[in-house]
Amino acid sequence: MADYFEIDFLGVETKKSGDAIAVRYEKDGVTRIHVVDGGYAATGEKLRDHILAHYGRPSFIDHVVATHNDGDHARGLQAILEHFDVGVLWMLRPWIYADELIGRFETYSSVDRLRSALRSAYANLAALEEIAVKKGIEIREPFQGAWIGEFRVMAPTRARFLDLVVTSDKTPEATNEESSFGGLLTTIVERAKTAVALIRAAWGGESFPAEDTSNENEMSVVQSAQLCDEKILLTADTGRDGLAEVIAYAPSAGLALPGINRFQVPHHGGRRNLTTDLLDAILGQRLENPPAAGHFTAVISSAKEDEDHPRKVVMRAMIHRGASLHMTEGRDIWSYSRNAPVREGWTALTPAGYPEEYEE
Repeated sequence: MADYFEIDFLGVETKKSGDAIAVRYEKDGVTRIHVVDGGYAATGEKLRDHILAHYGRPSFIDHVVATHNDGDHARGLQAILEHFDVGVLWMLRPWIYADELIGRFETYSSVDRLRSALRSAYANLAALEEIAVKKGIEIREPFQGAWIGEFRVMAPTRARFLDLVVTSDKTPEATNEESSFGGLLTTIVERAKTAVALIRAAWGGESFPAEDTSNENEMSVVQSAQLCDEKILLTADTGRDGLAEVIAYAPSAGLALPGINRFQVPHHGGRRNLTTDLLDAILGQRLENPPAAGHFTAVISSAKEDEDHPRKVVMRAMIHRGASLHMTEGRDIWSYSRNAPVREGWTALTPAGYPEEYEE
């Protein structure tokens, strides 16, 4: 069979959005299945059944990638690891670097105590590790430069990941008093993020907030592949620093930017993950006029009930650069190349409309 690829973005339908992605591709006569995140626990079961139904009822999955610890990404992968034989599980486990990081923690003198605290703080990844060890699944580190089949890890670098672990809100370093204040501050910020005003703007208008996304989101594993002469970029929840790493590393990875054919919009369409300059570098500059048709595909994994995602400014920014934009929102999205196996009952999607206003 000729080379092909197919990417399935499964709908994660709770009051919060999540990611559950399955990829099957054939290159040079070799077919691989590549799973990226699994959403929540119930989503993982749905993802398992989807792979069985549409990928030829396989018993083996080549690669499983847990992009980061968040439950809307990692928890559902338990069902995948438990059901299938898996070649390699790729994930970044903060606790295995405890001996290297101990000197950067003022309140810890015991490597074992720090290791235990980090395992507890990143419990979703620790649960995956337990399953992998029990089943004898190899675990590898997806730092920048690693090859996962035909996918190249673009971010994070090892050094930046370790810095993120040390400075993360999850890091077991703060006193109870400091933690309580941090929790209150987080609540106030979250409420402020939700209660945003909308402003009407002409074509091309976009403005992103100064605040960055969380350290946990910045830990996300970003992957690119070039299959069937198309460039694919899967970003998970990465933020501005992660995208900057992608841009800086792209020449070394042989990824010509700007210009991505299949783009996963970071963090369910969150506006604190992007800037105009980053999007210009990755996707190209804003078009002068609305395009008659999209010239690349952008997908946002967002739940119907999620009031915070996607942000309208992000939707506008994608369309400004010529995207055919689609959100999951209660449905599964199948993005495929020429020569992909036929699926009965799947129909073409209408791209999302252009929002006339965005968040102030």
